[in-house]
Amino acid sequence: MRIEPFEVAIPDDVLADLGARVSNARLPNAIAGAGWEQGTDLEYLEELSAYWSERFDWREHEARLNALDQWTTEIDGQRIYFIHQRSGRSEAMPLLLAHGWPGSVLEFIDTIDPFVNPSADQLAFDLVVPALPGYGFSGPTSQAGWHPRRIAEAFIELMAGLGYERFGVQGGDWGSVVAANMADLAPEHVAGLHLNFLAGPRPDPDEVAALAPAHQAALATREHWQERETGYQAIQGTKPQTVGYALEDSPVGLAAWIVEKFRAWSDCDGDVERSFSKDQLLANITLYWVTKTATSSARLYHEMRRAGVGALPQAPVVVPTAVAHYPAEIARASRAWAEHRYHVTHWVDMPRGGHFAAMEVPDLFVSDVREFFTSTR
Repeated sequence: MRIEPFEVAIPDDVLADLGARVSNARLPNAIAGAGWEQGTDLEYLEELSAYWSERFDWREHEARLNALDQWTTEIDGQRIYFIHQRSGRSEAMPLLLAHGWPGSVLEFIDTIDPFVNPSADQLAFDLVVPALPGYGFSGPTSQAGWHPRRIAEAFIELMAGLGYERFGVQGGDWGSVVAANMADLAPEHVAGLHLNFLAGPRPDPDEVAALAPAHQAALATREHWQERETGYQAIQGTKPQTVGYALEDSPVGLAAWIVEKFRAWSDCDGDVERSFSKDQLLANITLYWVTKTATSSARLYHEMRRAGVGALPQAPVVVPTAVAHYPAEIARASRAWAEHRYHVTHWVDMPRGGHFAAMEVPDLFVSDVREFFTSTR
């Protein structure tokens, strides 16, 4: 496997074009008083766009990425970008962190130093943080079939190519499905699986009826989310190319598509900036824009629909599994349900945080991940 160093260097003309498009965006009207009820709030989007065009500096975020060790390789015909940050300690544990949609490797930016350079009495990690195929600097996908299980196979190959015989994996959103597949495909190499999102088929009605009331309530929240918050899944899962034309042509449209999820899926009580700064939000959105991956990232939903259960772990996952249960997670799971499919050895109900835990509450995220993998050692 050939690995090449990578440096982020977005051309000036790309950023100038982005600024012009943001400044000249044509926005729709909104019903007075609708707020976020029908989607992204117009007033907030105008405020975010003004900040984007007048104050946001992509170069600051570019420099932060370039302070890390970044690489690219090719696996199964697809370019894979990844951060590979070593701790320098001989006893450090290799750990792969997998993101989802509409996130990116930037979700983990505030966790890298605490993982790699902890205090002397804490477990250190050698981190591998890849961009999913079709996301960020991994670039658009150019062939069909990049579903979560195929991505898992590629990431297993990546870890082997880096010389890691045994390692931990962590994931949220799509990253949780990829990480779980890695544990299913290579249990002899995966020392532990840490998840902050559980995906999978709903238990059958008889199984649900037998669950304790608290577990039934957890599943009920999942049903509510499925009913009210999954319109984007239907669109991206069926016609990603169609919505892609709009997302690739309008940065403000892309921002509206993404920021609504960061608000709805975080522990912010309706105020997205209680959980994320404008700079955090815009760095992630800008990454999608400058890499032209809005469409290819959405395509993962279509690939998942095509693959169906074949893209999920094919048997109960036997490696030690941790679940961090954040209160604002979009689809809360029942431990009893999880234990049918995973070897759960660590379950924590977190005091705050939501779907983008590493970005929203990096302190809690790092502490819990470290606690679990310390126990697996």
